[in-house]
Amino acid sequence: MIPTGQDSLKTRSTLSVGGASFAYYDLGKAGAALGDIKRLPYSMKVLLENLLRFEDGVTVTRDDLQAMVDWQKERRISREIQYRPARVLMQDFTGVPAVVDLAAMRDAMKQLGGDPKKINPLVPVHLVIDHSVMVDEFGTPRAFEDNVALEYQRNAERYEFLKWGSQSFDDFKVVPPGTGICHQVNLENIAQTVWTGPDQTGEMVAYPDTLVGTDSHTTMVNGLGVLGWGVGGIEAEAAMLGQPVSMLIPEVVGFRLSGSLSEGITATDLVLTVTQMLRAKGVVGSFVEFFGPGLAALSLADRATIANMAPEYGATCGFFPIDARTIEYLKLTGRSDDRIALVEAYARAQGMWRDESAPEPLFTDTLELDMLSVMPSLAGPRRPQDRVVLADVDDRFNDELEVTYHKATDPRVAVEGADHDLGNGDVVIAAITSCTNTSNPSVLVAAGLVARKARALGLTRKPWVKTSLAPGSQVVTAYLNESGLSEDLDAIGFNLVGYGCTTCIGNSGPLPEPISKAINEHDLVAVSVLSGNRNFEGRVSPDCRANYLASPPLVVAYSLLGTVRADLSTDPLGKGKDGQDVYLKDIWPTNDEVRALVDAHVHSAMFKERYADVFAGDARWQGIAVTGGATYQWPAGSTYIANPPYFEGMTMTPKPLTDIVDAKTLAVFGDSITTDHISPAGSIKAESPAGRFLQDHQVNRGEFNSYGARRGNHDVMMRGTFANIRIRNKMLPGVEGGMTRGPDGEELAIYDAAMKYKDAGTPLVVLAGKEYGTGSSRDWAAKGTVLLGVRAVIAESFERIHRSNLVGMGVLPLQFEDGCGANTLGLDGSETYSIDGVADLTPRQDVVVKVTKADGTVMSLNTRCRIDTYNELEYFRAGGILPFVLRKLAA
Repeated sequence: MIPTGQDSLKTRSTLSVGGASFAYYDLGKAGAALGDIKRLPYSMKVLLENLLRFEDGVTVTRDDLQAMVDWQKERRISREIQYRPARVLMQDFTGVPAVVDLAAMRDAMKQLGGDPKKINPLVPVHLVIDHSVMVDEFGTPRAFEDNVALEYQRNAERYEFLKWGSQSFDDFKVVPPGTGICHQVNLENIAQTVWTGPDQTGEMVAYPDTLVGTDSHTTMVNGLGVLGWGVGGIEAEAAMLGQPVSMLIPEVVGFRLSGSLSEGITATDLVLTVTQMLRAKGVVGSFVEFFGPGLAALSLADRATIANMAPEYGATCGFFPIDARTIEYLKLTGRSDDRIALVEAYARAQGMWRDESAPEPLFTDTLELDMLSVMPSLAGPRRPQDRVVLADVDDRFNDELEVTYHKATDPRVAVEGADHDLGNGDVVIAAITSCTNTSNPSVLVAAGLVARKARALGLTRKPWVKTSLAPGSQVVTAYLNESGLSEDLDAIGFNLVGYGCTTCIGNSGPLPEPISKAINEHDLVAVSVLSGNRNFEGRVSPDCRANYLASPPLVVAYSLLGTVRADLSTDPLGKGKDGQDVYLKDIWPTNDEVRALVDAHVHSAMFKERYADVFAGDARWQGIAVTGGATYQWPAGSTYIANPPYFEGMTMTPKPLTDIVDAKTLAVFGDSITTDHISPAGSIKAESPAGRFLQDHQVNRGEFNSYGARRGNHDVMMRGTFANIRIRNKMLPGVEGGMTRGPDGEELAIYDAAMKYKDAGTPLVVLAGKEYGTGSSRDWAAKGTVLLGVRAVIAESFERIHRSNLVGMGVLPLQFEDGCGANTLGLDGSETYSIDGVADLTPRQDVVVKVTKADGTVMSLNTRCRIDTYNELEYFRAGGILPFVLRKLAA
């Protein structure tokens, strides 16, 4: 809700644009009262305006405003603030469990004697269905239609539920399947850069467009000057229901860009370089703001590519301020003339317009990149920050074979029914996929030109490569069709397979059976090359041990080469139709060729046409019948949608917190455990606890779908927690998969062991190394943890979103002292752990953990409580953020 303007600083002013008047909260007036803010980073100005607009003397005080201004003195300040984003963005994998929670809260509200309709979004919510389409069919003209038909067949229950939500909740809009990826739809259509709305008096107020999203790559829209970042579903639900996002005033790292990209270098090469640099710098929990003369050389799409991968470089966001490029993009994508005029006028009035003549902002720290130095690159085989120069890919992979996979020999194995063999390093998946790159016309057109030139010379993909094209929006298809590049991509095998995340989220679909059989029977290290942002172990495909991120044109090139065990920059891709060797340089387009096609075929009319009725959907969506009114009629026996147990037996008074006494260890993990490891999104193994559950409920293996699609059912998801096929628990050396030692020392699936401990009333802890919870924002990584009975996670460091999610579910995050960890302290999982004073914790206090080893010796383990703010502490004491909000609304 927008306040009525009763701010103590009297900063409300009026802005007239094109005959319309808007109230706004004037940063110039705030600066006059609080101190000069001209060199405050642009991203911090957005936060300052937010606090100014919501100043009420209680949740936001004059001291909060002063602290934002005083930040400039040391460029860091330890103060908690309450931030209220203008809106919330969701996708279906994280959106379904969020809507499940809201539906369950309505039931709980009714049981508590309150009005269920009090559980209703107070800010606009947009949910884009983009995570469910799988690449079952590929390489044929019917791939798109067949995949969409399968998508609706598999997800009928989920889609009926989401459609119910769009009709039952106010200001909750669903973008149907087959439209695009949420971040590209947000960038191209939903985001406005400057948002407007009436206050309680009816006067229209203009303010910065801000958001939180239930997907970590929400940061993409920062390229448009819109401040947003990913949060877990539970935190987003709280924001929807009127709760502020509690946060510490961030440090802001300035990234200075100079120069411009060399001939043939792509935005993907640039973002992989930026990601490597920022990961090495260490920016977890910080804002990153880009500045410098190089910004003028970057298109808006290039900026969005860099902003998109903020989760991969660890930052809360990667922000680009508003300037002429922003206005150009708003015009290109069909925003109204009135909105475009307002954006420029507002940004200039507020000092939010990037001007080359203005002094550079002050930053906590800075680093610099001359873009002229960027080289063709990939990242892999397991982490986005592990950049490797194109010419070194083969050597680095050979090193991986020896060191990581212990492959001393190099077998070539026959493929049943085929006239080719298969070996280590062969590329079996080449996918143009993800929000990161399929939002950028320059790299999509470059990919099309590589296909065109390869086709003209007589090259095509190798027969063992599964190829796919999954654009981020329908606009991509429009300009590829208009330019004739779709025909060239189709000829190479990159037919349209769907509009969605597909391979990047793990929905790569099955490989042809003979290929999969050859890989698994001979334990081959097969490879995927994708234009995505995530290449974590076990994510892309269960058949691919090594995964590389690359630009779309390089994805096409690797499909032609068919292996990473050759130097793509110098070795031939194959023989042309004239019998001569064809090299990458022969098919790589020039910058001028790319630019000419983009200028000729990417235009405003495409965006206006494709987004004219974005919420309508196709005939399949329109034909979905909805049941239920204010409360949902939970379908009996559904393995997709179920009423979760979070509010069972809930009363208006929280149960008192108890100490953790003699907890056992569920697992001991190493560094870089991702949310994919904790809560996988991909395929469900038949012999896993989740697979057994589904079979017990008469679901055959062909209908398992994925963990991501079943996030509306807690019984499936808790069984899938820590069930990633590549996760390694140090309590069982040499064993991959979600296994541990049970109460009697037996080897069990983690879920089965947790249930034995639960039956015995034994609390659990998890030990982990650095960067615990890196990757996606999925709340199920925290929900599954608490449902298994884990009371505390003790790690060397936490990634931002997962730490927040743990607190939001009532799990205590504790951090080892610097330089200490399970390895250095000799902790192997055989110990018991006790933590006193849980009810009296304060944010970031020191906590002593009593550790009793198997031989009876006792040690004191010094840790830091990673409940970071007092708001988080309230949530933790209430048993989680959702019970806290529910009680508040019921009262």
